[in-house]
Amino acid sequence: MNIGIDKIGFYTPHTFIDMVKLAEARGVDPAKYTIGIGQEKMAVSPVTQDSVTLAANAALRILDEEDLEKIDLVVFGTESGIDSSKAAAVYVHDLLGIQSRARSIEIKQACYGATAGIQLAKGHIALHPESRVLVLGSDISRYGLNTPGEVTQGAGAVAMVISADPRILSLGDQSAYLTNDVMDFWRPTYSDTAYVDGKFSNEQYISFFLNTWKQFKSQTDLTIKDFEAMCFHLPYTKMGMKAMREIFVEGTSEDEERLTRHYKNSTLYNKTVGNIYTGSLYLSLISLLEQDETLKPGDRIGLFSYGSGAVGEFFTGILQPEYKEALAEAEHAKLFAEREEVSIEEYEEIFSEVLPVDGSNLQLTIENDPAMICVAGIEEHKRIYVNKNR
Repeated sequence: MNIGIDKIGFYTPHTFIDMVKLAEARGVDPAKYTIGIGQEKMAVSPVTQDSVTLAANAALRILDEEDLEKIDLVVFGTESGIDSSKAAAVYVHDLLGIQSRARSIEIKQACYGATAGIQLAKGHIALHPESRVLVLGSDISRYGLNTPGEVTQGAGAVAMVISADPRILSLGDQSAYLTNDVMDFWRPTYSDTAYVDGKFSNEQYISFFLNTWKQFKSQTDLTIKDFEAMCFHLPYTKMGMKAMREIFVEGTSEDEERLTRHYKNSTLYNKTVGNIYTGSLYLSLISLLEQDETLKPGDRIGLFSYGSGAVGEFFTGILQPEYKEALAEAEHAKLFAEREEVSIEEYEEIFSEVLPVDGSNLQLTIENDPAMICVAGIEEHKRIYVNKNR
């Protein structure tokens, strides 16, 4: 049975900043951000958006009535959870109107959560071929103003429908994975910003890629020449290339040229959104599929997922005959075209506006947020969500 991605879409907030302007405001050479890190724009999330609304808005763009009736498992991968008990998936389940005979859960393991959700979905579909699973990866990356990690912030969500006989990408049965207890990135429960050992994290990322790549080759007898393209988790767009460059010695100059060319297309969306943690790998996949005109059905794509702390996995997918028709390219182009640039001063104000953590009630103005699903406020310690379609 072929199991894989039948639909895939994403959402990012309607405001962004230009990285050149951020660099100038921070007294940094802009080339450090645009070339050294590889980022051009960074999504800025208003207080009316959180991980729940971002995920719901991403799913809203791809689901139809048949999906809402057949989805019986919702898996929400995030490290920006809004409740220590209730799963973010439960909120999304209600906001989208998915039928009630469903399981809804949240998975946390840094940026690996959505990949864990996909693997869980594959097992569910194998047992229930008529089912569909909604897998979500949604996060708001926050390191703080004027911090070293500020340039790798971002916000957004990716939604995927996993099913039998998928129209976009059939996922392989073999995958290689690794867990090792390392402190390269973490966020204690008392902090709303993350801590990171940047150099160490880069080293671990590359080490995990090489380890899982080696495992995968031994399991499958596939080599670098068998891959048309590879997609990576992208905390910033230069990171994946740092890892992939390590295996170019295993192939020819043609292999290097091919993989490098496709890699550039896989970073186009991430460059203008920033780091979205659990969704970053899959935003890269969307970018590749929608922006690369040389891919064709039957091509094999490698996928490397990394979640600090750390868990990594390498797996593959085969492009399906109807993959182009199943993409939401026009919708995504419209989303990008309608975004608004804000000044660095406005960005700092937006960043500093947060929901109260002292139990206070709050009513938010959602008219200025064009998203269909928003946070409308807090009442009695409960976040109030609004779907403007209802």
